[in-house]
Amino acid sequence: EAEEAIYKFTWFTATGSGILLAAIVGGLLMGYSIPQLIKQYLRTLWVVRFSLITIAAMLALGFLTRYSGLDATMGLAFAATGIFYPMFGTLLGWLGVALTGSDTASNVLFGGLQRVTSEQLGISPILMAAANSSGGVMGKMVDAQSIVVASTATRWYGHEGEILRYVFFHSIVLAILVGGLVTLQAYVAPFTSMVVGGH
Repeated sequence: EAEEAIYKFTWFTATGSGILLAAIVGGLLMGYSIPQLIKQYLRTLWVVRFSLITIAAMLALGFLTRYSGLDATMGLAFAATGIFYPMFGTLLGWLGVALTGSDTASNVLFGGLQRVTSEQLGISPILMAAANSSGGVMGKMVDAQSIVVASTATRWYGHEGEILRYVFFHSIVLAILVGGLVTLQAYVAPFTSMVVGGH
C-alpha cells in the first residue's frame, strides 16, 4: 500500500514540549529570568548542534527507507535466513544502534524491515520489534557518541579507542545472548508464551 507522506506537527503531544515546559517552570522557580533562560536555551542548542543534526538526519533516512520501500525489500531478503532470523534480527538492532548511537533511530531505520521479515517467516512482529530494541541496547556501549560522552565525563580524553576495545567483546556477547533468548521466544513452547500477542 502507498504510504501517506504527510508530516503531522503535533507539538502539543510531543515529548519535547513537556520537557521544555518543565524546564521553563523549573528555571523560573529557581530564580532565572526569562532572558537568562533564553540565553541558556540557545547555549544548550549550540552545544548539542551536531547531535541534533545527526538525529534529524537519521530520522530522515529512516523515513526515506520506509517511503521508498527499501525496508520491505531488505525484509524480504532477510527472510531468506529462515529459522536463524531471530538471531540476525537482534544483531541488526545491535548494528543499528552501534552505527547511529540511538535506539530510536535504529527502530525508525529497521522497524519496518523487522515487521516485514517476521510476517514473511510467521514470527511475531511484536517479538522482532522488541528484539530490535533489546539488541540495540547492547549496541549502545560501542556507539561513538556513548564512548565520547564516557571519555569526556571521566576526563579521559584521547582514550576512546581503548574504551571501545574493552567494551566491544562484552557488547557482542550480550547481543548474542539476547539473540538466543529471542530465538527461544520465537520457537520453543514455554518461551513463546512470554511474547505479548505472540503464538
